[in-house]
Amino acid sequence: MGYGQDSSRYEEEKRAKPPLDLGPLVATAMTRCIHCTRCVRFGREIAGTMELGATGRGEDMTIETYLDGSVDSEVSGNIIDLCPVGALTSKPYRFSARPWELFSHEGISPHDSLGTNITLQTAHQSVKRVVPRNNEKINECWISDRDRFAYEGAECDDRLTAPMIRRKEGLVETSWEEALGETAAAMRQAAEQDSSKLAALIHPMSSMEESFLLQRVVRGLGSDQIDHRLLQQDFSDDAVAPVYPGLEAALSDVDSLKGILLIGCNPRKEAPLLALRIRKMVEQGGVAGLLGSYAPDLNFSLSAFHCVTPAELPGVLRGLVNNAEALDSAGESFESDALSGFLSEVGGNGMILLGQGALNHLHAGTIRTLAGRLAQQTGMKLGVLTPGNSAGAWWAGAVPHRIAQGMPAKTAGANASQIADLDVKTVLLYGVEPSIDHSDPIRLQGMLDRAKTVIAFGAFRSAVPDQADIVVPISPYTECSGSYLNCNGIVQVSSPALSPRGNSRPGWKVLRVLGNFLSLPDFDYDDVAQVATELGHPPEVLMQADKAQIPVSEDVDSASAHADGLFSLVAERSIYQADPIVRRSRALSLTHDGASEAFCRLHPEDLKAAGLAGVSRVLLAGEYHQATLEVAEDSGVVRGSVFVFSGSVATAGFGGDSTVRIRAVT
Repeated sequence: MGYGQDSSRYEEEKRAKPPLDLGPLVATAMTRCIHCTRCVRFGREIAGTMELGATGRGEDMTIETYLDGSVDSEVSGNIIDLCPVGALTSKPYRFSARPWELFSHEGISPHDSLGTNITLQTAHQSVKRVVPRNNEKINECWISDRDRFAYEGAECDDRLTAPMIRRKEGLVETSWEEALGETAAAMRQAAEQDSSKLAALIHPMSSMEESFLLQRVVRGLGSDQIDHRLLQQDFSDDAVAPVYPGLEAALSDVDSLKGILLIGCNPRKEAPLLALRIRKMVEQGGVAGLLGSYAPDLNFSLSAFHCVTPAELPGVLRGLVNNAEALDSAGESFESDALSGFLSEVGGNGMILLGQGALNHLHAGTIRTLAGRLAQQTGMKLGVLTPGNSAGAWWAGAVPHRIAQGMPAKTAGANASQIADLDVKTVLLYGVEPSIDHSDPIRLQGMLDRAKTVIAFGAFRSAVPDQADIVVPISPYTECSGSYLNCNGIVQVSSPALSPRGNSRPGWKVLRVLGNFLSLPDFDYDDVAQVATELGHPPEVLMQADKAQIPVSEDVDSASAHADGLFSLVAERSIYQADPIVRRSRALSLTHDGASEAFCRLHPEDLKAAGLAGVSRVLLAGEYHQATLEVAEDSGVVRGSVFVFSGSVATAGFGGDSTVRIRAVT
C-alpha cells in the first residue's frame, strides 16, 4: 500500500458475546453492549423488577438475566429506547424496515384509561413499531408493552376488509350501499315495532366520536338500550355516578401523595404506567395498602393489606367505613388492624383507587358507595380505573341513562347486563367480541340466538359471532382519527397512521352514513373534527358524586363457600386480553403474562386439603360453565378461593358463576 498499513495494529483478543434470549419482545446484540447499565438501572429504579444484572468485572462483565430467565415486566420495552448503541431492539420490528424509511404519526393508546401518548411509525402501508411520545402530565417518557406491541393485532391477517351479508350459503361479501341499506332497514323495523326491540353494545376502547354517533343513531330511533360497560354486573348507583369515571388526583400528582389504598385493584396490570408513579410515591416515603380478593405481585411494597373472598369484600369495606376496629371480627386481625392504621397514617393526603376487582364485583354499587364514604371520612381523593376510553364513552352518552355531556336521558334503557336478557329484534355489536368481552357471554349468546338481526361492526373476522346477519368492517385506531378522554378529563386526538385496509372504513364515517340512510337529522359531518366540536370537552376537574346519603344494601352475602366444598371464583381480566386488538398481538401472547392465561391458581394449603398437590391439570365446574386448566400454587390467593384470568374463551363463560367445584384431571 502507498499509505499506511494493510492490517490493524490491534492484536489483542476482541470481545464478542452471544445474543441473550430475553423473551418475545426484546432482541439483543450483546457484542454492541458498552455496559452502561441503563437497562439494569431501569429495572431496579423505575420498573421495580430486578430482571437484568451485571455479572463479572472488567472485560468479563456481562449483562444478563437472573437464572437465564426472560424479561417479563409489563414495561420492559422501555429498555429498547434507553439502550444507546442498539444492543437492545424490538424483536417484532427488527430487520423489517430502516429508520429513515419510517413515517411518524402522533397517536393515543386506547388500551387503558391513562391516554398514553405514542408515536406510530409506518412504512409500506404497515405499522412497523410504536415508540413513546413525551407528556409529563400523563406518561412522562415511558409506555407499557401493551401500548408498544399491540399494533401487531391491528396488522394481523384476521382483518375484515369488506362488508358481508348472510345469504343461504353463509356470509358473502357485498357493497357498502347494500350492507348499510339492510342495516338501516333492520333497525327501523325493530324501532317501529317497539323501541325496546333495538339494542347496541359498544366496546369501551372506541373513540368518543364513535360512541357519540352510535348513541345518536340508536336514540334517534327512540331506543335508549345502549351501553359500553360490558364487564360490569352491578349498576345500582348509576343515578349518582359522576359525569365520567376517573381520578380526582392528577396523574402527575400521584407520586407526591402520602398514600394510596387499592381496593380490588392491580395497577401493575390494569394501568402499568400508573403503577410506576405509585412505586415512585412509595420510594419517596409514601405508603400503599391493599383491600381485595387477591394479593398480586406488585412492583412496590405494601405497608398494609387485607385479602378476603369476593363475597366478604363489601362487609369488610363497610367495617372500614363504620369503625376500623370492626375488622377484627373478619379474621386475620393483624392485617386488618394494619389496614386501619394505614388510613390514620395517610390522613387526607391520599387516594382510594378502585380497580376491576371492585368495579366488576357482583356488589360493585355498594363497594363504590362505601369507598366514596370512606374518602369523605378520611379526606382522601377517590379514583376508579376503568378500561380503555370508558370515560369518553360516558361523556359521549354511550350509557342507557344519560345522553351526551352527562345529561339525563328521558327514559333509562337497559344496561349491558340487562340487554343480555332482552328479547330484542335487532342488536348492534360495535367492536365487541361477544364470546369474551361480556360479563356473562353465555347469556349474551342466548340473546343473540333470539334476535332476528345481529349486526356486527368490527375489525376482525374471528370476532364475528356465528349469529351475525350483517358484518360491517371498521378500521382500528391505527387507521382512523378519534378523540380519547383520559382519567383526568384530558381530551386527546389520535391521528391515523395508515389508510384503511381493503374496503374497511373509519367507524365514525360508517355511523355518519348510517344516520343518513335512516334519514336522521344533523348527520352531515364533513370530518371527525366537526363531531368532536359538537360533543365538546368535559370539565377536567372531576368530582365524584356525594355518596353520603346513598343507601347501601345490607343483604350482601358474606358467607364462605369453602365449607360446602365450593371455591369462590376470583376472576381478573388479563393484561393482554383487554380488547380485541391486544389479544391478537402475537408477541404479547408469547409473553409470561400471555401464557399464564391458561392457568388457575390456588393457595398451597387449599391444594393440599383438596388432594390436588402434584396435580398439573384440574377441572373447574360451575353452574353454567366448566373448563380444564393448568393449576399452579399461589400464596396470594385467599383460602377458599380460586383465581382465574377471565379474558380467554376457556374461562369467559364463568361470568355467571361465583363459585366452582374443582377436581383433578388425569
